[in-house]
Amino acid sequence: MKPTLVVLAAGMGSRYGGLKQLDGLGPNGETIMDYSVFDAIRGGFGKVVFIIRKDFEADFRKLVLSKYEGHVPTEVVFQSIDNLPEGFTCPADRTKPWGTNHAVLMAKDVVKEPFCVINADDFYGRDCFAVMGKFLNELPEGSKNVYSMVGFRVANTLSENGKVSRGVCSVNEKKHLTTVVERTEILRKENGVCYKDGEDWVQIADNTPVSMNVWGFTPEYFQYSEDYFKSWLKANIDAPKSEYYIPLMVNELINSGKATCEVLDTTSKWFGVTYADDRQGTVDRIARLVKDGVYPSPLF
Repeated sequence: MKPTLVVLAAGMGSRYGGLKQLDGLGPNGETIMDYSVFDAIRGGFGKVVFIIRKDFEADFRKLVLSKYEGHVPTEVVFQSIDNLPEGFTCPADRTKPWGTNHAVLMAKDVVKEPFCVINADDFYGRDCFAVMGKFLNELPEGSKNVYSMVGFRVANTLSENGKVSRGVCSVNEKKHLTTVVERTEILRKENGVCYKDGEDWVQIADNTPVSMNVWGFTPEYFQYSEDYFKSWLKANIDAPKSEYYIPLMVNELINSGKATCEVLDTTSKWFGVTYADDRQGTVDRIARLVKDGVYPSPLF
């Protein structure tokens, strides 16, 4: 059975302004998601599940899903802040979604095969989906607790228009992830790529692997996530800005020895629209890829 692509598309682009998931950046109005779906199909994925908010379902079906008919089966599931485990009630003053791993949990009833999780608004590139598709397709049937993450080289993930937030990864000699630390201020300075740690800037090598939220899991991950979410909620439910992130769950599993997570290297160069000023550069880069024959135009 081919793996499934799970696309996290429920978030609003606060820094970018508006629904960047639906912004047409390709020569024929293609969205970044369209390129991810195209690359996933040629990387060996057999189904796409989109996690969205219920309030833009109609637009999403009309503007996005209609393109994929005849190319790949799709499903839509919804993330809501009220969707909590039995015994928990969302605080009345909570407006922020519960985070990326809560979003992943929304897919538990429709995903029964190995799957890859990605963000909707990041352009990951062909090689990223090729290496993840290879990993998931080559898992022995019934595999459990053998996960993966595409580790982008940090220098391939920067914005020319400001600092970025990335999960900086440490790996062991087996290329297994040992920690992911979220660094919220990363940029290139005169002496190289640096992240801010308190008041200090720490330099890291250009090829340091960072997480761009491209994860490979098998279905038991949902049960781990549900169980851990309950204990997380007990500690964090009244903190209005707390979020249940994927790296939090992965760190818990690898530190407890329940799972391994292999870091897969990719030559892909990430780009996206973190800032509104990134938009034109992204349009230009996609146009170049089309001109170079990496993608057809129109895509679907």
